[in-house]
Amino acid sequence: MATTKWVLDPTHSEVIFKIKHLMITNVTGSLTDFSVAAETETDDFAHAKVNFKGQLASLTTQNEQRDIHLKSEDFFDIATYPEILFESTQTGPKSEDGDFVLIGNLTIKNTTQVVQLNVEFGGIAKDPWGNIKAGFTVSGKINREDFGLTCNAALETGGVLVSNEVKINCELQLVKQ
Repeated sequence: MATTKWVLDPTHSEVIFKIKHLMITNVTGSLTDFSVAAETETDDFAHAKVNFKGQLASLTTQNEQRDIHLKSEDFFDIATYPEILFESTQTGPKSEDGDFVLIGNLTIKNTTQVVQLNVEFGGIAKDPWGNIKAGFTVSGKINREDFGLTCNAALETGGVLVSNEVKINCELQLVKQ
């Protein structure tokens, strides 16, 4: 069966993460330079192969000092490990409402872990210029320590400066090739 290739529409896509700071509020960050490619056998994405590549130099939390620290050897060490990679290994329906589970290998700092992401399929539409697009909301959680991101500090009041759990939220539009 012939496969269909899909590529990212970067102007209608975003990759955001949230992490607890002082255990009382979330700090939000994003990657502004990333790519997504998918291959499908049908337009339902039930057995899609998905690849993601994010450039860590584009990481931003809207705070220059914090961004410099996150890019340093204390966290991502982007001089040595400039990218985050994800390659799906399994895709399938999660529920009857058309949502999917995307399972794959996430690599951060040369450490690969299997992760599960929830995917809400928004549907397929043709834009005014004749391009066929598919929309997705992707969410999940990872433990940053599983990827060697262990920098932290204990708080006087208990807890830690930065939580281990990182929430991932993405809005993605793909264009059919």
